[in-house]
Amino acid sequence: MQDSKDQNKAVDNLRKRGHRITSQRQTILEIFAELPHGEHLSAEELHEKLSEREAAVSLATTYRTLKLLSSLGALRELDFAEGHKHYELKQDDLPHQHIICTGCNQTTEFEDHFLEQAGQKIGARYNFEVVDAQFKIFGLCPKCQK
Repeated sequence: MQDSKDQNKAVDNLRKRGHRITSQRQTILEIFAELPHGEHLSAEELHEKLSEREAAVSLATTYRTLKLLSSLGALRELDFAEGHKHYELKQDDLPHQHIICTGCNQTTEFEDHFLEQAGQKIGARYNFEVVDAQFKIFGLCPKCQK
């Protein structure tokens, strides 16, 4: 389970930027905060979880809300080359990257502070304020190598 302080930070960030915290947005952030560490959701998976909670949120609204929350930095949008995006709650205190198996789509998170620092340095070189740096490695896991 993720830390609720990340959820609270996301809510505060939305309010500071003049966005309302609708019950739908609140529920979506709660779902992401309740996920076990390392779990990501697609829009369809999130919509299924919303339906389980009997939250009246259409799939189109789910997509729009994910885009909004990602653009505001509350969620991190991830592309694992599967034809759809995945999302996770943004955790500034736990920067991590992903290694993805092209055989079975197993995704493993790893931390590497060198990569985080490199992203910040490259951004600074071009006068960019870096809000997220993603480094993905694609390959075959030990199981798929056999």
